[in-house]
Amino acid sequence: MVQVLDSFYRDCRRNLTVTATEIIDDLRSNYPELLLADGFDDAVIGLVDGACREPVVCYDYARCIEILIGQGMDEEAAEEWMEFNVVGAFMGPLTPLFLHDWRKE
Repeated sequence: MVQVLDSFYRDCRRNLTVTATEIIDDLRSNYPELLLADGFDDAVIGLVDGACREPVVCYDYARCIEILIGQGMDEEAAEEWMEFNVVGAFMGPLTPLFLHDWRKE
């Protein structure tokens, strides 16, 4: 899997305008074992990997909140729902991660 991921990383670095849809399509086609968070395709950032773990899909936490607000929740309800139902839902070692991007705040 590492060689395939290296190829994907190189392609992303060459094309900095890769869209969330393109990332999701690539993940679904080439990495079907990775878990995706339902309903948050527009918040996907890419992959996170590190020592002693398999790469996992990474999402923009703030964008996930925006998606929930767009579905009719207020900000407090969206954050509570996100924490309990999404971030707190461990589905094994391939459970997605959610990035709090402090550069945006």
